[in-house]
Amino acid sequence: MVRFSFADFELVALAQGALFWPARAALIVADLHFEKASWFAMRGQMLPPYDSLATLADLTALATATDAAEIWCLGDSFHDSAGCERLPEAAQAMLRTLAATRRWTWITGNHDARLIDRCGGEVVEEAVVDGLVLRHEAVAGETRPELSGHYHPKLRLRVRGQSISRRCFVATPTKLILPAFGSLTGGLDAGHPEIVRAVGLGAEALVPVENRLLRFPIAA
Repeated sequence: MVRFSFADFELVALAQGALFWPARAALIVADLHFEKASWFAMRGQMLPPYDSLATLADLTALATATDAAEIWCLGDSFHDSAGCERLPEAAQAMLRTLAATRRWTWITGNHDARLIDRCGGEVVEEAVVDGLVLRHEAVAGETRPELSGHYHPKLRLRVRGQSISRRCFVATPTKLILPAFGSLTGGLDAGHPEIVRAVGLGAEALVPVENRLLRFPIAA
């Protein structure tokens, strides 16, 4: 766990690609994309059907390790709005247990915009929590401190002739984009023009490693 300051909020960057907010004992994740494999399977592309269980196992372990009292999901939690209906019985049981034992909030995204409350928790389009805006996709003109997801940022580097890719946070003084937490998600380069347009100039890629937070400037 690596503590850092963002817009006067003390947060903890987790190597798993999540944030922990100690003042609220809140765990914040983005882009879980539950049931992505089954969505592709319905369209003829067969993928191993274990993505939801793997993501839920990781999320359960992290919620236990941080003793989180709240969990906030920043959109695209399901790969489509009907994803909850397709969750395997074991995954539904894990999810309902998590949602029943702590405050759980689903923020809708572009994939699950029509999500309704079927797996526990509260469903909202966005939220403002103690002055911190939580939404799925960063709003370019937003001046308030903002947490978001959507872009699945990854940092790609060449080290000793080899290409290395790591999921990362993208940060400016007022914007923080989380990486995708889901086990079956790709990623967009942290320096991609869409990300730069969303957060503005002067952004950094943040990579938590053990007890350090590595910072890499993102070129415009």
